[in-house]
Amino acid sequence: MAENFGFTNSKRVSRILSATAEPAPVRIALIALTLWFLALFLVLPLIAVFAEALRSGWRLYLAALVDSDARAAIRLTLLTAAIAVPINIVFGISAAWAIVKFEFRGKNLLMTLIDLPFAVSPVIAGMVFVLLLGVHEPAGAWLAAHGIRVIFAAPGIVLATMFVTFPFVARELMPVMQALGAEEEEAALVLGASGWQTFWRVTLPNVKWGVLYGAILCNARAMGEFGAVSVVSGHIRGLTNTMPLYVEVLYNDYQFAAAFAVASLLALLALVTLVLKRLLGRGESPEATHTEVESFQREAA
Repeated sequence: MAENFGFTNSKRVSRILSATAEPAPVRIALIALTLWFLALFLVLPLIAVFAEALRSGWRLYLAALVDSDARAAIRLTLLTAAIAVPINIVFGISAAWAIVKFEFRGKNLLMTLIDLPFAVSPVIAGMVFVLLLGVHEPAGAWLAAHGIRVIFAAPGIVLATMFVTFPFVARELMPVMQALGAEEEEAALVLGASGWQTFWRVTLPNVKWGVLYGAILCNARAMGEFGAVSVVSGHIRGLTNTMPLYVEVLYNDYQFAAAFAVASLLALLALVTLVLKRLLGRGESPEATHTEVESFQREAA
């Protein structure tokens, strides 16, 4: 009887596999279509950028990158990312924690507001900051009177970048926290851990890969943002041009070799981002660690 049952079960599994498996020609066609699409819209444009950047030789390529305006644009881009990304990490962890761990009125509204930068054009976001913090507006005039200039200055660029990039960490963390559940946090609290101890020693280690993924995506978008930054920057050479804006300035001035050189640096940063994300994905463990909860158990014993 058991043998018949096993035979029937294996036969049923083989039928399911045969029903869901695509024929070889279909699989080959889908793979070929995917590779063709990636080559046409991703690989070839990247090759074209690097080819145009190096067409005039390495000497002119390096000269374009060490130009004073280029160095200023690179510094401002890195500074903007260095400020916006950590702030968005803190916000993302807080927002994900509040949405996943608590039930409260307005929860759906909060989730909608977090997704707002995905729906609103970055240009509109930049215009909103101009309307709120421009020197001819009450808030902007008060800040200017106290020596703080936001629009057409670095603070405005940071604010616009933060607005555009703040959903990435929160959206990356929410499904991770939902999948983990609250059992480990509850066990740690029962065993005498405080709220901060539970967060630092249980929750954060379990969601660290989600934090890293979100930070990498947030950083990539922060360095490549154009629309919102273009509105609030004023395009002041050497002062408020980030790398994407500087590429546009060079291209409009018919300095194509320099424009493609800076663009290739942005493309290289994007590729490094993808490699880091892939390497972190390999290091991620599918099982949540219970080391800290076990330490709380030993301390309680």
